[in-house]
Amino acid sequence: MFFLFSCGNEKALLLPEISHSEISEIQDVSHAYLFYDETQKDSVELNRKNLISTTNWLINVDKRLTLKQAIPHIKYLQDKKNNSSHKNKEAKNYFTCNDISRKNLGFIEFTDVIYNNESLDDYSGELSNVQDESNSTAIGFETNNKITIASKSLKTFITEITKDSLSFYLKKTDKINGMILLNFNEDLSFQNYIEYKSIIKNVNLKQSKVLDKEFIFN
Repeated sequence: MFFLFSCGNEKALLLPEISHSEISEIQDVSHAYLFYDETQKDSVELNRKNLISTTNWLINVDKRLTLKQAIPHIKYLQDKKNNSSHKNKEAKNYFTCNDISRKNLGFIEFTDVIYNNESLDDYSGELSNVQDESNSTAIGFETNNKITIASKSLKTFITEITKDSLSFYLKKTDKINGMILLNFNEDLSFQNYIEYKSIIKNVNLKQSKVLDKEFIFN
């Protein structure tokens, strides 16, 4: 949990928890915070006062926020950094997490991720397009821990899988040198989003590639 003090007010931020992160330390950083307001369900507050464009950015997002609430602010920060006249090409962007295995902070990089907001119809069309590629796999992350996978290469068409079997399917995909497209329901909590991202990164794919373009659908 983070606490931020401003003008005598204390604000708490609950970081998302992950089982393990490969990145545990980052130098030359500045912070931004996305707060969840318990008194107003749909309220989100961005604090970016201390961001320096030439540093690595640590984006601290409250795990209770939904993607619908958080992603617009995250895209705003990405654009702000990319359009800065003083940006450092070596500086990266990371989400801050609680690494349970180390009982310390962990970080997930998202520097090159491009978020696309799509309607359900657009998402379905994108899924169909991906299926036309012989080595592509599309994974849809719904609410209530529901995950669907569509993969022509694995001969798997719109099959529901569990979080525990996600790594298994990713490893199968890795054997065919495939492309993986990620699709997330906008009502998914940031905790769930980061947990899924952590699982995918920890598989350590050798041949397959997770595309930087991520779809946020409704």
